[in-house]
Amino acid sequence: MTPQGTPPAPAPPGRPPPERIAARARRLSLLNGLFEFRALIALAALIVLFGMLTDSFLTVPNLITMAEQIAVNGVVALGMLLVILKGGIDLSVGSVIGLSGVVAGELLEGLDLGFVDVIAFPPVWGVIVLCVAVGMLVGLVNGVLITRFEVAPFIATFGMLYVARGLALLISGGLTYTNLDGSPQLGNTGFGLLGNARPLGIPAPIWIMIVLVVTVMLVLTRTPFGRWLYAAGGNERAAELSGVPINRVKTVVYVISGGCAALAGLLIASELTVAAPQAGETFELNAIAAVVLGGATLNGGRGTVRGTLVGAVVIGLLVNGLMLLDVSLFWQILIKGSLIIFVVMLDQGQQRLQRHRAAVSALVTDGRPD
Repeated sequence: MTPQGTPPAPAPPGRPPPERIAARARRLSLLNGLFEFRALIALAALIVLFGMLTDSFLTVPNLITMAEQIAVNGVVALGMLLVILKGGIDLSVGSVIGLSGVVAGELLEGLDLGFVDVIAFPPVWGVIVLCVAVGMLVGLVNGVLITRFEVAPFIATFGMLYVARGLALLISGGLTYTNLDGSPQLGNTGFGLLGNARPLGIPAPIWIMIVLVVTVMLVLTRTPFGRWLYAAGGNERAAELSGVPINRVKTVVYVISGGCAALAGLLIASELTVAAPQAGETFELNAIAAVVLGGATLNGGRGTVRGTLVGAVVIGLLVNGLMLLDVSLFWQILIKGSLIIFVVMLDQGQQRLQRHRAAVSALVTDGRPD
């Protein structure tokens, strides 16, 4: 212990003085805070920007429309969050959206069971369950390819992107289903309510997203599976040695992601009462951007539901604002692609910053008197 009044020992040769190290630690902490709140900063900037550029941006009808679009993207992003928390990626969700809508259209228009000479018309709840099951099945295939056959997540889900889209085109013959209202005589009406009903004046997709947000938040914070997921994403080998069922966790997150994508496809088809095999294109990019913009890292182990929700809102605001400004679709694609690159660069920059911050914090700790 240094006696009171004794001047501090000089810093070792080649090492900055303690005051400079402490100042650098404070600057790094402030910069890290800016990285952590990047989604909120982007959200505020977009609201101000589009609010100034177009008068219709902050109107009630546009806000309601935008909230519905954000809800659909948010459903997909929540499933993607679980995958990214494990350090994986799911590029097949956009195609699952299209496949889900096509399966719904096929079932609502009548499923020809040729082997018994019967055309089946399932009730709407049965259509919803079957379509979500199809999405979960695609996710299960992704999980098995990754865990049992050790295919890289990028390759496995990229391949399933084409498989699911090909199935949608084969089932529909490349055509669009336009009669999704059902028939009272057949008992399969009501599909449009899934995307167009407004309980308490709030669109049904928003209610569905709220339920999913609460459910995923509880799973991540209050269940063993949530702890397993963060542990496996942070350090898979250490988690495995601690008894975490790694392969089961990997498979489950892809199954959930597929189910969320299928549900989003149902919401889109229900709102439009139309199902097209091309639906859902680029939705996987929107979901990845929302998750990473919300503070998750592509390496896994870090990310929150709250951040993902804010990221989905930012993506929704950007898309809506560009449409209101009548920006060309080609420019919209270019801007969204640039945003994704920028978001990933931010993620990499934050990781380097945190490593530097940890090193500086260690110097501060070492420089303290015993």
